[in-house]
Amino acid sequence: MKTIKTQTIKTLGLVALFSATAAAGAEAHVTFLDKQATQESTILATLQLPHGCDGKATTEVRVKLPEGFVFAKPQPKAGWELEVIKGDYQKTYDNHGDKVKTGAIEIRWKNGNLSDDFYDTFVIQGKVSGVEAGTSLAFPVTQMCGDTVTAWDQVAPASGDAHGLKSPAPLLKIVAGEDHGHDHDDMAGMNMSGMAGMAAAAPAGETVKAGDLEISGGFAKAMLPGQPVGGGFFTVKNNGHADDRLISVTSPAAGEVQIHEMVTKDNVMRMRQLKDGIAIAAGETLKLEPGNLHLMFQKVKTPFKQGDSVPVTLTFEKAGKVDLALQVLSAQGK
Repeated sequence: MKTIKTQTIKTLGLVALFSATAAAGAEAHVTFLDKQATQESTILATLQLPHGCDGKATTEVRVKLPEGFVFAKPQPKAGWELEVIKGDYQKTYDNHGDKVKTGAIEIRWKNGNLSDDFYDTFVIQGKVSGVEAGTSLAFPVTQMCGDTVTAWDQVAPASGDAHGLKSPAPLLKIVAGEDHGHDHDDMAGMNMSGMAGMAAAAPAGETVKAGDLEISGGFAKAMLPGQPVGGGFFTVKNNGHADDRLISVTSPAAGEVQIHEMVTKDNVMRMRQLKDGIAIAAGETLKLEPGNLHLMFQKVKTPFKQGDSVPVTLTFEKAGKVDLALQVLSAQGK
């Protein structure tokens, strides 16, 4: 029997919208930005949503994931609630030596508001595994606009013509490539669904001081090309006798850096921005680590690459400003 679990992530802020000019040139159906993927590769499957439902604003987008697209991790969208539904795969897949039988089978972005006048994308990171070249994977999409529902779920038979379908499901054609068999997961982006289980050991890096504070072990996660969101982590030790507070973070590598907290309860994971910052109690050590407190880099200008470093400026309530370089590690923390 299929086991179902639900994870929910909430992000705050405004929806990132594209201009109506872009929508005018887009396809009428829900489609993938890149319609091909290489066998055994980790990709960013980017769905393009060109319009609402008969003029109404889109409030929810549901995507069913096909067998062979595994280890899926959706990208959060500001202003939308994110729900990940998990269940059993039909087959068992290898994930860096671990045999995996269950994972995300459906992604839902909920309670948003995307006007019919605008265009937007919805991104899912995942691995194409065990799929023959020439196969087309269908991702049925349900687009909800209040009480109006549009289903993009029609799939043509093997010998049929998909162009004749009124509401075709987005298709991802799988091709063989020179890198067949090579997994690009080490370049993957933020792990939203499994962060709590990842090792948080900091690399050997610089240690800087600001007043009574000692900041060390700064690192960020490598990202896929085109991914606009990244994660950062470090440790702060307060050697003084007074409490302090991290109130803001900036970086020339991103349009905005937010301080976030992740809390998991009853198989529901929620993420929220800490607009008032984080307190560092006197004599205590605070860790920003996967699955807990962390930095979220928004609108990243160039995706973080393993081996590089990301400059950040930390502003503390009492200790003032201090510059720190975050070393970019593999997305798996290796």
